[in-house]
Amino acid sequence: MQSIQNQLISRIYGRGRGWVFTQNDFKAIGSREAVDIALFRLNKKNTIRKATRGVYYYPEIGKLLGKELPPDTDQIARAIARRYSWRIQITGMSALNYFGLTTQVQGRITYLSDGPGRKFEFAGFSIQFRKTALKESGFRLRETGLMVQAIKALGEERIDEAVISAIKDKINPVLFNTILKESQSVAQWVYDVVKRICIKEEVCEK
Repeated sequence: MQSIQNQLISRIYGRGRGWVFTQNDFKAIGSREAVDIALFRLNKKNTIRKATRGVYYYPEIGKLLGKELPPDTDQIARAIARRYSWRIQITGMSALNYFGLTTQVQGRITYLSDGPGRKFEFAGFSIQFRKTALKESGFRLRETGLMVQAIKALGEERIDEAVISAIKDKINPVLFNTILKESQSVAQWVYDVVKRICIKEEVCEK
């Protein structure tokens, strides 16, 4: 039988580089104490890195320079949300920042949450969860929520081909079919933009 540490490594490697996780993602493998010890040892060996308290990631290596990349802030937020069983929804400005559609450099990424208001610090940034009633948190894919919130934040009159291209470049095309299906309940003009982003790809429904 594999040790707890080897089971964790197998799960982490299986999810691939860039994955962000907490102890809660391994609760089926062993006790909290055993998993915490295994994570501590893997972090000490530099197999994984710590993003913030209780949150770790499997570092991704950039293809261009071959250097280690910082963890994705949205993945950190979602790992924290899984840890506490919160539903979350990124705010429009933070979604624009994710897609590079604003020149405003954010030192704080904000999410709406059905959990308590909390703030987490890491590497000069902070992620803030603001308690509120969520309106559009039912998307299975994080990419659907990111896309919809960015489009709504820009407004219909500011959508052009540069915006379409910027969003498309950040989304894996194999997800377009699911995004189209999940976003059918949004406002018609928002869905029309979603279709402009997805529909030209061969993998998308026509």
